[in-house]
Amino acid sequence: MATTTRLPAPEILTELNSQDDPAVLIGLDYRLLAVNSAYDRVFGALDLRIPKHCYEVSHEYQAPCYEVGQDCPLKDSLASGQKQRRVHLHVTPNGEQHVEEETIPLKDQKGQILYFLQLLRPIHVASSVFVSDGMVGRSCAFNRMVELIHRVASRDTTVLLLGETGTGKELAAKAIHRASPRHAEPFVPVDCSGLTESLFESELFGHEKGAFTGASSAKRGLVEAARGGTLFLDEIGDIPLPLQVKLLRLLETDAYRRVGSVETRAADFRLICATHQDLPALCREGAFRKDLYYRIKIFSIKVPPLTERRIDIPLLAEVMLRRLGGESPPRLDPRTVACLSGYDYPGNVRELKHIIERALLLTDGDTILHTALGDECCCDGDESVSPQDIVSLKEAEKRYLRSVQARYKGDNKTLAKFLGISERTLYRKLEALSRAPDEISR
Repeated sequence: MATTTRLPAPEILTELNSQDDPAVLIGLDYRLLAVNSAYDRVFGALDLRIPKHCYEVSHEYQAPCYEVGQDCPLKDSLASGQKQRRVHLHVTPNGEQHVEEETIPLKDQKGQILYFLQLLRPIHVASSVFVSDGMVGRSCAFNRMVELIHRVASRDTTVLLLGETGTGKELAAKAIHRASPRHAEPFVPVDCSGLTESLFESELFGHEKGAFTGASSAKRGLVEAARGGTLFLDEIGDIPLPLQVKLLRLLETDAYRRVGSVETRAADFRLICATHQDLPALCREGAFRKDLYYRIKIFSIKVPPLTERRIDIPLLAEVMLRRLGGESPPRLDPRTVACLSGYDYPGNVRELKHIIERALLLTDGDTILHTALGDECCCDGDESVSPQDIVSLKEAEKRYLRSVQARYKGDNKTLAKFLGISERTLYRKLEALSRAPDEISR
């Protein structure tokens, strides 16, 4: 970026101070030039007599966001000339917090960008520290998902959550519901894989007394139970093909009839669907209706697998330990954390939870040792090495970085010095480790 040297005009400072949200004025060289009073209240007062860059203050980075593997709204806004919104983790007086950054380029009469006005709005759909319930994470892949959840939550738009088994799609659906205008009304999950064709209509729409053998009384369905709230159809790809047309009709007409009734009832719910299956492939095979697919894929969100969230594993392990371990849970030994961080988790977050739960049952003291982990993720190296145990130097570097990252408690600048690489190189390797663990070395 070019360097900004001119001081802000009074009218620009007036615009900054007129904002109700916390706001900062940033130059083209990333320097913070001014903040408003709302910023001081939320993020703490800044002494701008000492030059500071936005990435230093907001994230405690030593380089711009894009140089450490993060999305940079300032860079994107400069390239496009348009407003940009991103979700980043910010350092606040209460610890790290997810914040929506709305970056607005301020231009001169010739259309040249002079400054950036950035509005900072803390959001609460996820956390980067322990919470008793809800989504937790701080990786780039996790933050991108949080940004999409935040964008769509306030609308009634149908959402399709895509992700492998065990990634936490229902948690994501609950986060959307809790951040929506419907949050005070019911959240009704439906496991479509557990419904037989004969039960689907009755469970979804309800039935009248005597509608079929065994219907001894009238029963309201899940659509009715979700009235005013959110209906979450988990594993929607498992709905039998003959019943997909009935679901499509419900979505297109916002109306349904109980089984055994001729009375049409109005439906009122926000729809969220989820699947681990490849729906376009099912459409090509004729196993899933194309019209239903296009109806539910209005806004798709990828729920990332744990292999794309490796830097979240120590945090998630601690959160699960505190949720499962009672008031005084044992701590995780550093070697245990290293083993957990190096495992690939085909069952994703759900599998990590089960591993922690098993380790708790096998631990009698105040520390969970790596020997309490299952064989699949135990990094016990006491046995002799066989040819199949030998790994490439690339894989060895990955495992070593995971182990060091899990155990080292200092800052990255000092860690880079110990490793004999630049801080920028370390940031790139750590981000590559979380995003694409098989391609860390070049």
